[in-house]
Amino acid sequence: MELGIAGKNAIVCASSKGLGKACALALAREGVNVLICGRTVATLERAAEEIRAAGDGKVQAVQADVTQNEGRDRLLTACPAPDILVNNAGGPPPGDFRDWRQEEWFKALNANMYSAIDLIRRCLDGMVERRFGRIVNITSIGVKMPVPNLGLSNGARSGLCGFVAGIAREPAEHNVTINNLLPGYIATDRMWQVVENAAQSSGQDKEPFQQAMFGRIGAKRPGEPEEFAAVCAFLCSARASYVTGQNLLVDGGLYPGTF
Repeated sequence: MELGIAGKNAIVCASSKGLGKACALALAREGVNVLICGRTVATLERAAEEIRAAGDGKVQAVQADVTQNEGRDRLLTACPAPDILVNNAGGPPPGDFRDWRQEEWFKALNANMYSAIDLIRRCLDGMVERRFGRIVNITSIGVKMPVPNLGLSNGARSGLCGFVAGIAREPAEHNVTINNLLPGYIATDRMWQVVENAAQSSGQDKEPFQQAMFGRIGAKRPGEPEEFAAVCAFLCSARASYVTGQNLLVDGGLYPGTF
């Protein structure tokens, strides 16, 4: 399918590795000019080279922390009129909610709720004026299927989805869409860390724990970042103009619900 976004400009947040990098790569392969960002220069430069080698669009790398106002300023200075915005940020650590105080909650809310909202605020009106815009927020299956020891993530990401539900309909008439992508177990460094922590917390050996956990997934395996990124690229495309305000699961059939 021709996605109709060659030559468009995209900001992909937290994209030096993991899901962000996979999404940037998928967009670049469609001819999109992508701006990637990360906090570590060496990792960011390696990602940029990989994306340049594989894609048709231009690649710009900006060292920036999207959870900080200064970092978001740097992104929009480098790409002041994005057609596509993919919001993403690293998740907060697991733990027991009894141990979290205001500092931990504010940090999680800033990283996984407010930083995305602020970038939407800065980009949305320009997209409306240009009559094209695609905003995709990478959240988590925890929005629909909360994980007990990931309460910081569950709360912050659910807050973002609730906010998006309130604003996504109005710009749709101007060909601007806002959607949330909810990954399940996708094989990234972050996922393996979560799995290892869960195995340790349960007192089980890692391999049988993983087998049991992945056995609950319809596909019986974790997803590949490229599979997740393909869905992101479609939502960013001209072909997805009639999809907005949605929470789309990419989980291999893990979530058992109807709605």
